[in-house]
This record gives sequence, structure tokens and C-alpha cells, in this order.
Amino acid sequence: MKSLVIHPPLLNSANPWCSTLEQLEELYASPHTGAVTTRTSLLEGFPNDESIHQFAFYNPSTHEAATPNKDRTDQTGETGSLNTLGYSPTPLRTYLEFIKTISDRLNDEKHYKPFIVSVTGSVEDVVECYQLISAHQRNVRMVLAMEVNLSCPNIPDKPPPAYDSASLLSYLSALKIEVGKQLGSTAQSEHHKIHVPIGIKTPPYTYHDQFKNMIEALRSSAKLEPQNLPCPISFITATNTLGSSLLLTPTIESAQSPGGSKEREVFHHTLNSATGTGIGGLAGAPLHPLALGNVYTIKGLLFQYSELEHIQIIGIGGVEDVNGYQRMRAVGAAAVGVGTALGRKGVRVFEEIGEALQKGGH
Repeated sequence: MKSLVIHPPLLNSANPWCSTLEQLEELYASPHTGAVTTRTSLLEGFPNDESIHQFAFYNPSTHEAATPNKDRTDQTGETGSLNTLGYSPTPLRTYLEFIKTISDRLNDEKHYKPFIVSVTGSVEDVVECYQLISAHQRNVRMVLAMEVNLSCPNIPDKPPPAYDSASLLSYLSALKIEVGKQLGSTAQSEHHKIHVPIGIKTPPYTYHDQFKNMIEALRSSAKLEPQNLPCPISFITATNTLGSSLLLTPTIESAQSPGGSKEREVFHHTLNSATGTGIGGLAGAPLHPLALGNVYTIKGLLFQYSELEHIQIIGIGGVEDVNGYQRMRAVGAAAVGVGTALGRKGVRVFEEIGEALQKGGH
């Protein structure tokens, strides 16, 4: 299997702040990122509506939140985030054009950091995404990888496939067949490497059977046709946001009573959403302990099976400084991703972490 080399082992997660060409260029230009991830895209783009697809930073202690859909910098207390976003409105082909533009603008460098192209959709859509990304590999200088986001909690009536073993296996099976087609019918796994590494982005698992189902799907995929190829997954991105979360904003309203007019505090949901409930995905500092537990647990399970030992983990969830980075590495993350803190601080968050690592001799 072809491993994804991320050096330095620091990158952005798929999030709203890696949506445009300008954002991706800035991330790629940073000497402190070892790879760049695109925002999760569909073949045809997601119908984004800012009135119902929103995000906000908030203070986990007070629950005071920033204005929805507004990037904030230097608000030290607003370390949490909640979002009701869907996927990127920009289609996959446009992201591939962005990557080609960045590749064409590069000078001859010793190291071209990889691009992780985050995608989602039906099984058939994801296979087509893989075909497009693989075909695009010959047009760019940097290594391309595909991250299949099977874990978004904000799409109504579509539970994340990564929670269900059978659903996850259907993706893995189709991708393995496609990899076999690309390598050719006579490919031998020990002599051939998958050209474009494939990863899956998992949701936060909260009990053992969820981890077990994911591992079972990975192990089962190793046994499927073509049997001369291993499990098609090279990396796991853990973890996505935690769904079923809600922020409330208090307002003071006047109410009439027999004794006259009185003021009372009334709570409204901070964000709008497609369902009208304001419930969305939790990220940032409140997610960090759960993300650490997911990386630690998944890493331990992968090591139990020889057919899965090659799978690396990109640890994501609540990392905003060098201490969070080091905690993620300590529990087994081969590389560490940053999301909420990128929205709050911009690309300088990577500079802060990178410089702190250099000072500490790490």
C-alpha cells in the first residue's frame, strides 16, 4: 500500500476555511503545513444557503457565541464551534482545477506537499470521484489522496455511513474493485502500489460496537475481490464533528402579567439549520477529549490485525496549539489536523504550532 507522507505532520481538516483557491494557496504556501485538505465536495456541488447553513464560534464556559458565519480572530475564549453546514458548494472538478493552478505556480521545490481531496456522495459517486482524482494525478506535481467523508452529521435523512458496518463496506468494496481495475487484472499487491491513497473520515464514536463495526468493515474489505489487493484504505481521519449539539442565545422580552409588564429571559437557538432546530455539529475544544479517545482506540484496534497495520491516523478535533498537537501525536496520530482554530486564527495557527515545536526541540 502507498502510505501518505505528511511532513511536517500538520495540516488543515476539511472545513469552511479551505473552500476557495485563495485559502488553499495560503495553506499550501505555509512552511508549517505538511499537506493541505480541500473542503468536502460533491461531483456537482452542494446547494449552500447561508440562511440555514451556518457556523459560530463560542465560549464553552459561558456559551456566549459570535455572530453566525463570521470568522473571529484573537477571541481567546471562543474555543468551541458549532455548525449546521453541509458540504462545499464548489464541485469536485473545480477543486481539481484549483490544485492544478497551485501546481502550475510552484517553482522547482525539493518537496511537494500532498493534497488530500475530501469528497462524499453515493457509492457510485465516490467511485467516480476516485476516477477523476486518479486521472488528475498526472496533471499535477504533488501527490493526491482522496478522503471519503462518510461522517457529516448535518445532512437530513442521511445518517453517516461510517456508523454502519454494511454501509461502510459497500464503499470499501466498490473502491477496491476500482483500484483493481486501475492496476490491471494481473496486479500483485506486493509489487504494485495504489497510485492515489484512499482514506475515510470517521464520526466521533462513543461506544465499543461503533469502533468494532468500523474495524470489521475494514477487515472484510481485505478479503473481498480482488483478493490479491489489501484493504483499500491507507489512512483514517478521526474525527469529524459531533452531531446532535445545540447552542442557545438568551434574549430579554417583555411579557404582560396581571401585575403589569415584566421582563423575562427567553432562549432561542443560535444557529439556523435545514431542519429548523438549530442542531448541528460540535467541534473545537469541547470535542478534544473525545477525539483523543477515538484516535487512541482506533490505533489500538488497527494494531491488533496485520491486514490493517498499514493504516495511518490523521487526528483531528480541538487542536489549537502545540499542546493539543502533542496530545494527538501521543495517542497515535501520524499527522494532526486543525479546523476550528484555523477559522479563528487563520493560517498563523500553523506557524504558532510549528515555531513552538522548533523551540521545544520536537
